[in-house]
Amino acid sequence: MVSHIFRRLIAKWMSLMEIKNLFNNQNKLFFCSCLPIAGAFVTGVCLSLLFAACSSTSTVNSPNPSATSVANSASSKATLVRFGYQKSNILLKNKGVLEKRLSPDGISVEWVEFPAGPQLLEAMNVGSIDFGHVGESPPIFAQAAGASLTYVAGIASSPAAWAILVPQNSPIQKVSDLKGKKIAFQKGSSAHLLLVQALEKAGVKYSEVEPKYLPPADARPAFVKGSVDAWVIWDPFYAAAEEATKARVLIDGTGINKQGGYYLTTRKFVTENPQTVKAILEEIQQLEEWAKQHREEVAKTLSSVVGIDIETMRKATNRRTFGIVPINDELIDLQQQVANTYYQLKLIPKEVNVRDGVLTKEQYAAFSPKI
Repeated sequence: MVSHIFRRLIAKWMSLMEIKNLFNNQNKLFFCSCLPIAGAFVTGVCLSLLFAACSSTSTVNSPNPSATSVANSASSKATLVRFGYQKSNILLKNKGVLEKRLSPDGISVEWVEFPAGPQLLEAMNVGSIDFGHVGESPPIFAQAAGASLTYVAGIASSPAAWAILVPQNSPIQKVSDLKGKKIAFQKGSSAHLLLVQALEKAGVKYSEVEPKYLPPADARPAFVKGSVDAWVIWDPFYAAAEEATKARVLIDGTGINKQGGYYLTTRKFVTENPQTVKAILEEIQQLEEWAKQHREEVAKTLSSVVGIDIETMRKATNRRTFGIVPINDELIDLQQQVANTYYQLKLIPKEVNVRDGVLTKEQYAAFSPKI
């Protein structure tokens, strides 16, 4: 077998020499610049052939070739789920339901907090987390940037949980008054979409306002200091700002927001771990159903964990719609409309096909809980 391998290598090298002569006749300088690459290619061929030979030998000698496949499949199963979350979804972490469900299967959970959805999906794209919850806009910006992600479940819409705030004594009385004003919000977030849709409804072009791309932690002091004229934000930051700064609500998402966001993962993770994804979604749905019936307990729990007074958290909790929804054609079409809007406004560099991040109906049926 070894002699066979080297005969193949010699054939490769002779082909390479023919290429060299061709380039010498056409452009010696070009060939010289490419020679190191060619050498690396040949080295790679050697290694590939040798590894292939070893793999071939072990497969032939194996009494049960399928055993190797099963072993590889088992070894790819996750033993750790790195879950990205925001403060708006901290109840899931606090209740510990995922740990209880996954622990018997030898799977642990690691929690990583993010200030907003765009940062969470950036981490997912580079492989730092496996699972996460964001609004409807972050996946569009992530897909436009070439990120590989997969929608696994939708989140029930809570339109009243997002709002455009202005200072209490601001002369701004309606959305059309935002023309020419400085507006703070997290770029690529659900707040971004609310602003775009509210302006469109009021007949104001997006280009007629001055966006200030700030995460919540930076947007609030800018709003308090008067560095910006308005702030687009979501709960619980929204409720906290209402209480602490006496901000006035110019408009909320009622009648505008039709989506609540998504739970996402990578295609690799969901393909290799469908049962783990199924378990995660089932626990999320059960917790959402519990929260729907125990809003006061939810408010008290989150108040102590997040550090926001109970009255403020109660307000935020009562504005929220609990529950997850399946990924279906209607939801995909709504998400595609969001993508088209951002592209038309030149806020993303290329058109996005939402379905690039969507699985087949059969795949969703394998892990989606009955909702």
